[in-house]
Amino acid sequence: MINQAIRYATVGILTNVLGYSVYLAITYLGGTPKTTMSALYATGVLISFFANRQFTFRHDGHIGRAGIRFLVAHSAGYAINFLILLVGVDKLGFAHQYVQGVAIIVVAGFLFVLLRLCVFPPENDIKQSKQP
Repeated sequence: MINQAIRYATVGILTNVLGYSVYLAITYLGGTPKTTMSALYATGVLISFFANRQFTFRHDGHIGRAGIRFLVAHSAGYAINFLILLVGVDKLGFAHQYVQGVAIIVVAGFLFVLLRLCVFPPENDIKQSKQP
């Protein structure tokens, strides 16, 4: 699990540094924080699915079922991210740049747990859960 966490962090750091940089550039040019986050989230999810399936969790199970579970997990992650922006920026008045930075970390931790346990579970866990 530690190796998975390291690989997950590597994928996450690479995709989030790039995504956060694009987020800052777009909002600097006039894009709204929640709309910009929404567009980038969708792009990040697609990249993340393939990187985490192959590199992080080395999952060789059914791609369709994993894909559906992945979308459900990321839908929950998106909702958390959106709520953090809504509360942090709109209700509490914090700068969106800092709020989004915190949201990235919170959502990443949440998603690691879901991906590890529900989306790309270890093969032994799958076999054990199917035994009578």
